Amino acid sequence: MYHLRKSRVLKKIREGGVAYSMKLNLADPRIAEIAAMSGFDCIWIDMEHVPSDYIDLENMIRAAKLYDVDTVVRVAKGSYNDFIKPFEADAGGIMIPHLMSLEEAKKIVYFTKFHPIGRRPIDGGNADGKFGLVTTMDYITEANRERFNIVQIEDPEPMDELEEICKLPGIDMIFFGPADFSHAMGMPENIMNEKTLTARALVARTARTYGKMAGTVGSTANRQALIDEGFNFINLGADVVGLSQYFGNIVKEIGEK
Repeated sequence: MYHLRKSRVLKKIREGGVAYSMKLNLADPRIAEIAAMSGFDCIWIDMEHVPSDYIDLENMIRAAKLYDVDTVVRVAKGSYNDFIKPFEADAGGIMIPHLMSLEEAKKIVYFTKFHPIGRRPIDGGNADGKFGLVTTMDYITEANRERFNIVQIEDPEPMDELEEICKLPGIDMIFFGPADFSHAMGMPENIMNEKTLTARALVARTARTYGKMAGTVGSTANRQALIDEGFNFINLGADVVGLSQYFGNIVKEIGEK
């Protein structure tokens, strides 16, 4: 009997813990493997800003699974195919950027959850369904239980409907994006402005009130403050930042610019 892989992120959070991810901009399975073997719960692959293709994606997911690490894919916001292909490559979750309304959230549920929650198209013949070896009903039931969607609040527009979005069955995580939120508020150079911090706290509080996971970006320096605010999924860095700092520090040490 074959079954879907169980989500490490969901298991940790359901047990009352906090899950940590590392964002990858570089489409290389070896980097995904290094991040996974380092001990993160999840790697975050970006297809919103990064021109990765689906073969890159599938290989990175496969590399993470070697260490029982989840993958979250921030999708290119487009058709339903953009939502379901990462799941079928066996990503643990998908992240939809720039949620703008409750109505949009309902459409996301419709396309990312199977019956009886939504109407996600059924295949089962790909990596997530063990290439057809998971029975149809197990595939549907286990995908609804072990796969998750994330909607990003990174604009002021959906804040008026935040409570209704967080109440919506089939939405799993609310993820606050401080950079774009600050940009939208006219303060792109200051993600720690008062309006953004107030919105961040409200997102965490409202999400947790209605039983949703709450996610955001942070660092080891403010990790505990974010946990105290209510966040239980925190991204702690990015591959390009780490490499840039590493390379730059070497050059500084040898006295070159």
